[in-house]
Amino acid sequence: MVQYRDENGAFASRDDLRNVPRLGPKAFEQSSGFLRIKNGANPLDASAVHPESYGIVFSMAHDLGCTVSDLMSDAQLRREIDISKYVTDRVGIPTLKDIMEELAKPGRDPRDEFESFAFASDIEKIEDLESGQKLPGIVTNVTAFGAFVDIGVHHDGLIHISELSDRFVKDPAKVVKVNQKVMVTVLDVDLERNRISLSMKTNPDEKPKIRSKQQRTKPERRIREKKIKTKNTPFNNPFADIFKSTS
Repeated sequence: MVQYRDENGAFASRDDLRNVPRLGPKAFEQSSGFLRIKNGANPLDASAVHPESYGIVFSMAHDLGCTVSDLMSDAQLRREIDISKYVTDRVGIPTLKDIMEELAKPGRDPRDEFESFAFASDIEKIEDLESGQKLPGIVTNVTAFGAFVDIGVHHDGLIHISELSDRFVKDPAKVVKVNQKVMVTVLDVDLERNRISLSMKTNPDEKPKIRSKQQRTKPERRIREKKIKTKNTPFNNPFADIFKSTS
């Protein structure tokens, strides 16, 4: 493709790729979507909409009585589109949603935005570390007992599971993940063993509060006293009635 472009000039459209020697239909299908043609005759050539889906966009524009350029520049026109009308055996709702997003932001980079990151400029080696320093870092590994963090001194520091959060942590993987950017506090530095202890707590110096278990009082049992009625007989003698009946 580069040789063809050098010999024939810039591509005027994606369809020009078909003229490249030894570029077959399958190669065209796989590569054409990556070529962007700025200010070309077809505005879709500057978007991420694949040539195979051009027909869908043309149909949308035709149904609305507008041009493709109008459809790409007018949000109100796009809101009038019922994408369910364009579902086929080969094109489903997810693909149609992608097409609509691309029409709204043609030429956007589908990759995630790059986030800049920098270690502390005044920290270059482990000897520069002091307890209490707050430093930016990147998580390099997560284990059952905590997480290792690169803070720019060629020796990863360890955040013990008990120092990952102000709250109780059972699984470190639910708090941090590899490549996550974090802010840590230096707790301790062991120069002899090149070990660095770090914390992600808000106030690492504070001792955790130990909550005593609430003593639950057992509900009082209401003992219902059963009153036993006894006959008022002399000496409470069960034979008194017998003596009474014979007298």
